[in-house]
Amino acid sequence: MERPLTQNIKSDGSTTLLPDYLKTGGYQGLRKAIREYTPAEIQQWVKDSGLRGRGGAGFPTGMKWSFVPMNMPQTKYLVVNGDEMEPGTFKDRWLMEGDPHQLIEGAVIAAYAIQAGTAYVFLRGEYHLAAERMRAAIAEAYENHYLGENILGSDFSLELHLHSSAGRYICGEETALLNSLEGKRATPRSKPPFPQVAGLWGKPTIVNNVETLCNIPHIIHHGVEWYRCLGLTDAGTKIYGVSGRVRRPGAWELPLGTTAREIIAEQAGGMKEGYRLRGFLPGGASTDFLLPEHLDVPMDYASVGKAGSRLGTGTMIILDDKTCPVRMVLNLERFFAQESCGWCTPCRDGLPWVAKLLEDLVKGRGRQEDLAILERMCSFLGPGNTFCALAPGAMEPLQSALKHFRADFENYLPEPIHG
Repeated sequence: MERPLTQNIKSDGSTTLLPDYLKTGGYQGLRKAIREYTPAEIQQWVKDSGLRGRGGAGFPTGMKWSFVPMNMPQTKYLVVNGDEMEPGTFKDRWLMEGDPHQLIEGAVIAAYAIQAGTAYVFLRGEYHLAAERMRAAIAEAYENHYLGENILGSDFSLELHLHSSAGRYICGEETALLNSLEGKRATPRSKPPFPQVAGLWGKPTIVNNVETLCNIPHIIHHGVEWYRCLGLTDAGTKIYGVSGRVRRPGAWELPLGTTAREIIAEQAGGMKEGYRLRGFLPGGASTDFLLPEHLDVPMDYASVGKAGSRLGTGTMIILDDKTCPVRMVLNLERFFAQESCGWCTPCRDGLPWVAKLLEDLVKGRGRQEDLAILERMCSFLGPGNTFCALAPGAMEPLQSALKHFRADFENYLPEPIHG
C-alpha cells in the first residue's frame, strides 16, 4: 500500500530534514511544475486528480483555485490553514512535525498555480514543536532556492512566512482566519465576496488545509491517474485518526474509502478490554454520531453523508458503553460555547443556553420540556440561521445524540418517561 503523505514520517518522532526528503523524490514535483507546466495546467492537473479539501468541508481543490482571477497582474496570497483546533483532530500536527518540507513544497506549487507572491502558514499557537520544525525547514528551503527569488532558476518567486495564531477555534473558518492574520478580531466575513476574489488585505487569496497541500507534490510528481487509483471510493489517501478507549489510538494514512470497521478494529486495535463500542463521531467533534451498524460504511465524503454524518477531518472520537453520551455532548457544547466569536446572536446566546440546559440536566435540575427545547435549538442554530458554520457544527453531535441516545437524556429527568 502506498502512503505518499507519511512515507517520510519516522517512528521515533524526529523530523525529516532536507537531505532525507530529497532522497524520496522531494521537490521533484516542484521542479516539474515550474519547468514544464503553466499555472493553468497545474490547476487543471489538480482538478483532474479529484483532490478535495482535507480540512473538513471537502470542496474540490482545483475548482477552488480556478476562482482566482488570473487575467490581470495583481497581488495574490496563499494561506495554509494549520490552525487545527477541531477537537479530536491531530493529523496536521503530525504532518508538520514529521515532514515539514512536504508542506512547503505543496505550498510553493499551489502559490505558483495561482501566481501568488506571498504565502503564510497560519499555525495553531499551541503547536510549539511544529513551529520550531517548520521554521527550520523554511530556512533550509530558502538556503537551497526552493523559496525566495527565482525559485530553482525560474521566473517565479515566493516569500513564505510562519504565523503562530493567538488562538480561537473560529480561526478554522477561512475568513475569520484572514481577519486574524490581518491583526483584527477573528470574526467571519460576509460572503460574497469570497476570499478567492477579495481575501487577505482585499486581494485574491486561497486558503488550503495542511493535509490538502501535502497531496499536491505527489499529484504533480506521479500523475493524475496514479493519484486517483490510490483511493478505494474517492481519489487519493486520507489520514484517519481514532481517539477514545481503543487499544492503539493514533493516526494512519489509508486509501480514501477505507471502512470505519477496518480503521477502528485493524488500525486502532479495537476497543480496550472491558469496553464496547456504542457510537463514534466520524470526523471530529462537529459531526453527527454514527452507530456500530455503520462500521462498514466507507469513510469517504458521499458514503458518510448518506449514513447521516460528515467525513469532516476523518478523525474519529469513540463513544464507549461506560461513557455517558449526555456528559460527552455537554463537554463538547461547553467548548463550542466558549469558542463562539460572538458575532451573531444565535451562536453567541444560543450555545451558552444549550450548555446550561445540559448542565442542569446532568445535575438533576432538568425538566421534561428541556429536551424539546434542545431539539428546537438544533433547528434554530442550524444551517442558514447563523453567520458561519460554527453553531450548526456544534449542533451535529447534540442532534444525533438526542436521536440515538434519547433514553440517556430521559434518565436524568426527575420523573423518567416510561412507555
